[in-house]
Amino acid sequence: MPAFESFAPGGVAVVIGASGGIGAALVSRLNETDRFKTILGFSRSSPVAIDLADEASLERAAKAAAAEGEMRLVIDATGFLHKGGEGPEKTWRELDAQRLSTAFAMNAIGPALIMKHVLPRLPRSGKTVFATLSARVGSIGDNRLGGWYGYRASKAALNQFVRTASVELARRAPEAICVALHPGTVDTQLSAPFAKQGLDLHSPDVAAADLLTVLDRLKADDTGGFFDWQGAAIPW
Repeated sequence: MPAFESFAPGGVAVVIGASGGIGAALVSRLNETDRFKTILGFSRSSPVAIDLADEASLERAAKAAAAEGEMRLVIDATGFLHKGGEGPEKTWRELDAQRLSTAFAMNAIGPALIMKHVLPRLPRSGKTVFATLSARVGSIGDNRLGGWYGYRASKAALNQFVRTASVELARRAPEAICVALHPGTVDTQLSAPFAKQGLDLHSPDVAAADLLTVLDRLKADDTGGFFDWQGAAIPW
């Protein structure tokens, strides 16, 4: 585990989507450190409950976190791939307006609204990081297989929100960092139907440790970037 010495001591660390596989592992890993005075996890079942489709709940969570002290690390670990028996679209023949709307609401609009309420509350000086979990399949430059239309497009939209927000954030807080992260293929409910034998599958705990190591190593010049769990840049 990183020592998080790149962060000023005594701040607040926040995980949004703390009930998911990666989110819960991130909270657990952060609780093993002594760099942050407070670790907060928000989910549908947390004391201050959130719903990505309810902007007011996201604002309440941001206010509650800011009331605890300086938010030095905020990780959005939310994400949506499929529901019920509906898998990702394999062909344009499966495109459906409602399914696309849901993907964009959960993977792009919800995280964008989190940024709306979190980024203005970040400290103006010192290292502070906002990171959201994206996916390599959201890379347009890396797309050679096709398929997964809604998931790919909504994650690409998320990446653009991150890039755009990072520009505005830098004007307010030059040392702040706003990035998108690809956690790899993690053994969670989201990826379970698509895990293939021989695939490099990570446990949530290992994925959380890898992501936190990347975040500890980030510098101000990395803001607006898209990185994988090893810290390597991913093409847009």
